[in-house]
Amino acid sequence: MVDLLILVLFVLSGALTSWLGINLVPENILKTIEEVANAKYILAGSGSSLGLMAGLLFQFLRKRLMRQIRTMPTDLLVSRAIGLILGLLVANLVLAPVLLLPLPFEVILLKPLAAVLSNIFFGVLGYNLADVHGRTLLRLFNPNSTEALLVAEGILTPASAKILDTSVIIDGRIKGLLSYGMVEGKIIVAQAVLDELQQLADSNNHEKRAKGRRGLRLLTELRESLDRRIVINSTKYEGEGTDEKLLKLTADTGGILITADYNLAQIAQVKKLKILNLSELVIALRPEVQPGEKILIKIVREGKEQDQGIGYLDDGTMVVIEKGSDVIGQRLDVVITGALQSSTGRMIFGRLEKEHQADKSLKNNQQRPTKSS
Repeated sequence: MVDLLILVLFVLSGALTSWLGINLVPENILKTIEEVANAKYILAGSGSSLGLMAGLLFQFLRKRLMRQIRTMPTDLLVSRAIGLILGLLVANLVLAPVLLLPLPFEVILLKPLAAVLSNIFFGVLGYNLADVHGRTLLRLFNPNSTEALLVAEGILTPASAKILDTSVIIDGRIKGLLSYGMVEGKIIVAQAVLDELQQLADSNNHEKRAKGRRGLRLLTELRESLDRRIVINSTKYEGEGTDEKLLKLTADTGGILITADYNLAQIAQVKKLKILNLSELVIALRPEVQPGEKILIKIVREGKEQDQGIGYLDDGTMVVIEKGSDVIGQRLDVVITGALQSSTGRMIFGRLEKEHQADKSLKNNQQRPTKSS
């Protein structure tokens, strides 16, 4: 019933506007029209058709807006509304002196044009800022809330926006972190990252093309699962390469850059930017092993040095085993003797347990040929 009423109102408004609008036509043009009454009916019919199309468009936008409002969190809805209102307020404050300027009649249309453009620009700007920093904005308007008090006392820290690098999107591990709630706050994808992924996806190189398509597919899945939490930042920064643009975006937003690129992480640390290196995170989450600890491991191949065997833990950490070259393919107890940590990973050293060494010596003695008397 409401939809029908909206359509009727739009059709009537279009028809009446066109019917009465003929009175605004200059008299010299009206004199050239032989039948003014027929012209009124033609204009009314055209206006009603335009009103019908405008009504259908309004209904579509209204249903889409109501669908978003029903699924949108209350704090996000309020913050966006406040951001939009603040943006429009700033636009009109800036516009007030411009409207008071005396302009010639030939350029009098610049005033309404400036009013429309400034309201659109500042309104969208306030909406986007509230979309990224909405919770902080709400705390400014309600400083006595429990959350604001916890933040003020340092007990609770506000969630910073997370900026994704191309490497973590292609890598795919960020999806697991997001699905398990390990990463909070807004997820920002820069326009430079999208351009780089598209360039990779359109590459003639098969490997690059596969990486680009995998990254775009991951972003599509994240958009479906996280919806409004992902923000596409369309700001076009000047600079050479995606890394430089990401560093500028991180500095402007005060967010945390998530990357798996070691060099980019080092540059961000030099510039004192917040960063989360997924490679270092994976290393930090690996289980610790202490010297003297015994683990069951399978020796899979020979090492670089003589009599060395190589095995791997469940997380992929390489274990170098002394005198393990003769027991390749067996799963044996190994005693940890030490570990080496580097920026690229971790390496563990160990030796076979004594009983395995005794079995190995006995086996070698049995295979040794005896001298004839």
